[in-house]
Formats: sequence, structure tokens, C-alpha cells
Amino acid sequence: MGSTSEFNRRDLVKRAAALGIIAVPAMGTLSACATGGGGGDADNGTKNKGATSAKNPLGVKKGVAMEAFIFKGGLGDQYAKDAEADYNKTYGVTVKHTGTQQVGPKLQPRFAGGNPPDLIDNSGADHLDMNKLSAQSQLQDLTPLLDAPSLDDPKKKVRDTLYPSTLEKGKHKDTFDVLYYAFTVYGSWYSNKLLKDKGWEYPTSLDDMVKLCAEIKKAGVAPWTYPGKYPYYVHFNLFSQIAKIGGLDKWIAIDNLEPKAWTSNDAVKQVVEHYEELAAKGYFLQGSQGLTHIQSQTAWTRGKAVFIPNGSWVENEAAPTTPKDFDMAVGPLFDGGSGDKMPHGTVRAEPSEPFIVAKGGKNPVGGMEMLRILLSKKHAQNFATKVKSLTSVQGATDGMQLSPGLSSAAKVVKEGGQNLLMIQLQEWYPKLTDEKLGGLTSQLLTGDLKAAEWIKKAQQYADEFAKDDSVTKFHREG
Repeated sequence: MGSTSEFNRRDLVKRAAALGIIAVPAMGTLSACATGGGGGDADNGTKNKGATSAKNPLGVKKGVAMEAFIFKGGLGDQYAKDAEADYNKTYGVTVKHTGTQQVGPKLQPRFAGGNPPDLIDNSGADHLDMNKLSAQSQLQDLTPLLDAPSLDDPKKKVRDTLYPSTLEKGKHKDTFDVLYYAFTVYGSWYSNKLLKDKGWEYPTSLDDMVKLCAEIKKAGVAPWTYPGKYPYYVHFNLFSQIAKIGGLDKWIAIDNLEPKAWTSNDAVKQVVEHYEELAAKGYFLQGSQGLTHIQSQTAWTRGKAVFIPNGSWVENEAAPTTPKDFDMAVGPLFDGGSGDKMPHGTVRAEPSEPFIVAKGGKNPVGGMEMLRILLSKKHAQNFATKVKSLTSVQGATDGMQLSPGLSSAAKVVKEGGQNLLMIQLQEWYPKLTDEKLGGLTSQLLTGDLKAAEWIKKAQQYADEFAKDDSVTKFHREG
């Protein structure tokens, strides 16, 4: 999150990492990652395992060294150090900690050499290829962690404290070997203070949004901005809006690269035409097509635009330019009409920040125990306080005094109930969504491409990826 590299894009890019696509061409060596000895099936996570007990259900041996590699981006790494302090106190060691933005370059040789660290936060642009690591049996099966009692309630398993989507997303085939720690809320972000001062209300529907944009433009403010350098930010909203209106089943067909999934879905037409209309009426801040994520966020926090498509990391990342009384907030997806397949209040909220345990590390059991500590209410709340982000632990922030943006994110998640969308297309095929479709979206938002052509080309690109044997394919059940 929020590093000095423009492509250290938070949950999106890191999740691209998490699902095995190397985002940085210069890091091509990572795609051949870890062909050396990394534990294989022989260790099965039992290396240095001690006796189990009620207080030590995973069987961590006291005094055995443990090493953690933590991505140090917008979230920093203090939250991990705080959890490590508890681990040190309990198990009589000092965790060897490395905070870095170059997880892949530093760890690929170590995996290849058979001496990886135990716990890894595999985030950022320079990440490890987890698909290949999993296929090579170099990732620890985390099922023992899921089945262990939680620190807060010994009668409740760790798995029962997590959002269900965390359990779904962390699997490679049938093996749960990735623990997504954070929980990101995507949507249309705005200043509550600005809306109140102007007498504007957050729109309920796409039509209401168009009407409000007209009012905003008359007031001399741009309704929207976006990071044109990284147009896939717009997909945070565009994709989930399609799923909200057309239904999850039809979106899953898009995730699965099925034929005609784009062109046969009426919601695609409605949503893409909505963006075409916004562009045609000049509702995007002039020059947005040339802005980075930081520049667009700065324009937004300085009041040059009312709305921005983003994820809940934005509060922490944009903090240096956010006025104290900004009152940051995020709203649910907009209604398309009476035929919507999902109700009002639907929101895209899903796990992020992937942690893995190396099977070939010296202390994989210790790595799993560190995750159990991080998943405690104490450390989930510490994470929320320090980095203004939710975790995948359900209800961990209940009763807490939260920052405005985090409070708003928690509110829409709670109100969304079971209607929380998870979009896998951007996870699985970032070269399709970020490069191919991103290029189309750039043209759409500048008025250089019509909606019909966007849809036609989107299907064409999806079909090309579906037929490309060099692209690792995934499948999502309906």
C-alpha cells in the first residue's frame, strides 16, 4: 500500500500478486519463482513442532527462532511488530523482522535456495508468485490455523471469526494456503462535510448521480476525478456496479471468462453507458486522465472534485492532504432500476493483504501462530487504529471509536449484510483488467470511445485470454 512505486497499488496490485500474476515486467524472474528446495510435502508444516496444549494448540516450540517478512507500504509494519512483541513474550524469542517493499526480489532467491522466512506479507508490486509457490507445495497448508481455537474465545475456531470470503479467497484449488488479513471496502468516496455544506445528498441510483453531477458542475466543482495513469481504479466501481445490477451469477460468468459474458449482460450496457454519459457531459475533473493515484486523491481532498473511486486504504494514504474536518465517507453501490438483482446497500468489500507461511521455513508452526495472534481482537483493533483499515475478523471494531473513513466503511459493510461483493476478475487476470480493459476505460472517460465499442472489445479481449494457454485459468463456482 502506498509506496514510493506508483505500481505499489494496494489491494489491487497486491492481490494481483497474490493470485500469481507478476505485475512488473522487470521482475520477470519471479514468474520462474522458487524451483529449489522449499520444504515440499515431506515437512508438511511439522518442522520444529512441539507438544500441543490448550494454550498452545498449534504446538509452537519455545525458544525456536522465527522470521517475518512484512510488506512496508501504506500500512507500514508497526502493527506486525506489535504482534511480534506478544509472540516474543510467549515463546521466549525475538522474531527476526524485515520490513520491505521488495518482497519478491529479496525472497525469490531464498525460496529457490530452500531457506525462506516463516511468515510473509506478500504484498506490493514486487511480490512473489503465489500460484507457482502453491503448485510447488512450498506454501504451508493453513488449515491447522483455521481449526485452532481463537485467542479471544477458545470455544470458537479461528475460521469462525473470519468473513466467509476470506476462506474462499485464500484457497489454491482445495488447499487454504493464503490468509488475507485486511478487509477492503471499495466504492465512491466523498467528503461528508462538503455534501452537507452544499445541501447535496449521496445519490441512491445511477440516474440520481447524473442529476447530482449537473448540480455540482453548476457550482463550479468537478463531480468526479480518477487516477488516469491507473484507470483500473474506475473498475473498482464499474465492475461491482455491473454485478449489483445484473446479479452475481452473471458476474461470475465474467470472472470465468465465459463466451458472451460481457455482450449478453444488459447490466454491462447500462453501466458502461452511464460512464459514457458522465464523460460526454464533462463530469470528470479536467486533466484527470494524466493524474496518478496520489495526484487525484490530492485534488479530491482539496475540494476540486466531489467523488473518487477508491478503496478504504485511501484514508490512510491521503491523510497528509486531508483537512481535519473533511469527514471522509464511502457510499454503497447505486441502484440501476427496479430490475436490479441485488438490493440497495450492496457494497464491494473483500479480503486483501495476503499472508503466507513458507513450508520450508525453519518454524512454519510459529508462522501460523503469528497469524493467530494477528487475528485476535486485540491486534485486529490495533490494526484498525494504526492504519485505518478493517481486518478479516468479523466485528472486531464493534464499539471502537473509529476514524471517519473507517467508521463509514464499517457502517456500509454492516448494512450490506450478506450483500458483500467480491470481484475476482481483477485478482485473477490483472493484465486483462488493468492493461487491456484499462486502456478501453481511459478512452471511454475522455469521450474517445463509445460504450458499445468498449463492450465489444472487452469481450474480444476476454475471449483472447480464455484461449491463451499461457494464462493460468481459475474457476469460480456460482
